[in-house]
Amino acid sequence: MKSVVRRLALVGVSTVVVAVGGAALAEVVSGRPTPSPSFNGPVYAIAHRGDVVYVGGNFTSALVGGKSVARPRLAAYNARTGALLAWNPGADATVRALAVDGATVYAAGDFDRVAGMARDAVAGVDASTGKPTTLKHSVLGQPNALAVGNGRLYVAGRLTAVDGAPRTNLAAFSLATGALDGWAPTTDNTVNALAVYGNRVYLGGGFHKTNGVSSTLRLTAVDGTTAVLDKSFLPKPVSQVFALTADANGVYAALGGQGGRAIAYTFGGAARWTRVFDGDAQAIATLDGTTYVGGHFDKACTTTNNGVKGVCTDGSVPRVKLAAVDGAGNLTDWAPQGNGVVGVRTLAANPALGLLSVGGDFTTLAGSAQKRYAAFGGPNSPEAGPVAPESPYVASYNFDSTVTDGTFDDGSGNGHLLKALAVNGGAVRTVPHGAGQGIAFPAKCAGTACARVVLQATDVPDLNPGAKNLRYGADVLLSPAETSSGENIMQKGYSTAGGQYKLQVDGISGKPSCVMSDKTDPAIHVAKSQTSVADGDWHTIECRRTGTTLSILVDDKESASATVPATLEVVTPQPLSIGGKGTGVNNDQFHGSLDDVWISVG
Repeated sequence: MKSVVRRLALVGVSTVVVAVGGAALAEVVSGRPTPSPSFNGPVYAIAHRGDVVYVGGNFTSALVGGKSVARPRLAAYNARTGALLAWNPGADATVRALAVDGATVYAAGDFDRVAGMARDAVAGVDASTGKPTTLKHSVLGQPNALAVGNGRLYVAGRLTAVDGAPRTNLAAFSLATGALDGWAPTTDNTVNALAVYGNRVYLGGGFHKTNGVSSTLRLTAVDGTTAVLDKSFLPKPVSQVFALTADANGVYAALGGQGGRAIAYTFGGAARWTRVFDGDAQAIATLDGTTYVGGHFDKACTTTNNGVKGVCTDGSVPRVKLAAVDGAGNLTDWAPQGNGVVGVRTLAANPALGLLSVGGDFTTLAGSAQKRYAAFGGPNSPEAGPVAPESPYVASYNFDSTVTDGTFDDGSGNGHLLKALAVNGGAVRTVPHGAGQGIAFPAKCAGTACARVVLQATDVPDLNPGAKNLRYGADVLLSPAETSSGENIMQKGYSTAGGQYKLQVDGISGKPSCVMSDKTDPAIHVAKSQTSVADGDWHTIECRRTGTTLSILVDDKESASATVPATLEVVTPQPLSIGGKGTGVNNDQFHGSLDDVWISVG
């Protein structure tokens, strides 16, 4: 059977979180919007130039202090003061994309006229006066995205020709002269998004071929000068890409499909982390090490698993239209809950001001009226804002990301990093699981020279449940050839040293069991499954202590239970160990694969 991926990363970051070793993690912007205009129609596009924010969409008025000010589909305001500017070129139909280069604002969309002058789908506008530049072309099709770089204005969408010259969804113009450029890669379907980093132009959309090459689907990179496909970047995301951005750490994509996903990729196309939502992710931006995601989702899934209509199948937390993710892929507690069906359509970041701009169809954010545009952070940022509910886990490990010293991140936000202790060359290796990865432990071996490895987190009080209710579990992959007399999946403490809670696989038959003992009584209490999990498939195993009952669940079904004293307490100074109880010869080494290990207290 296909494993049901269990609980993954939840994290609580306020403004700055300090990880083990003192390394500061990413800082998020305030959760309260700064002063800015609102708009009477959807915002599709945002661009920054110094202190000025340019906004495009399908509105006809800006709303300032309760008054309506005519701004047909293009507007600008000062991010330091929040004041609407006089800049008012106007467009006669929807503006879908904006980009800025020097003193020029570029717009693309459904329009035929800008500032009263004929401009077919693409226009350049003076950033100060609002007057159109000489850029003027005949565009057949609908442009969806703009980007500047390498001396060019790149345009993408559903295009067939420019000035009568064939163009298959992509085109470019010279920033110096405005002339149509020879740059003309092709895709077999719509391109929704562009991002430029260095000489690469990243393309995102619903296509399956780039430059006619098969299996170059949805997210690819081409040379910004020659348009040649870069075959070293072929991540092949599972669903349509709606938005892209890039920074020094890699490329970030917002995806639709069954629910939605935000994925961070290396420049080699490998996934660094994935976050899953219950609706499309439509916008993405990075700022000061944090990735911001917008869309029409209402919840962030606590695993990478979702089901029909994108519903989170293994738990979720509220993230209505907006979410923020730290550099390791963990959710922060930034949660300026929005509203609306479509929600957030676009995000844009201004690192110089520390400003995040948000546009879409919402009418409230952070509990106050904020119609279709909002800004967070920046020079006049409020000091505080709404925070998300706390994580229900005291520790959780999805093994999809590591920090620089090789330890595995704790997705609960409590900083319980796992570090590998090994002897005889023991090591864990990553294995694919679901949309992410799990870890495999050393192969079965006899003798004192066998490779052994255990992952440990330093003891802290919140890992000791005392007499509280307790739940813990993992996803397990074990073949019949990998079983032994006893293999530890997870253990905290010993029966003779402050009590313990443990999940293990007993005997050659491969039947899992949950074990607990009291801090002053070495007697152990065992709930042992009657079902083996040693069949070569992934299984979800969970242990539950509820009052006087200790039960074990296999694939969400109770398999066995035992009675424990109501007074049983676990308060142990021992570290949390995963994959074995230590590195000694008789360490009950686990020989299969694990993923989504978690602990919940209370």
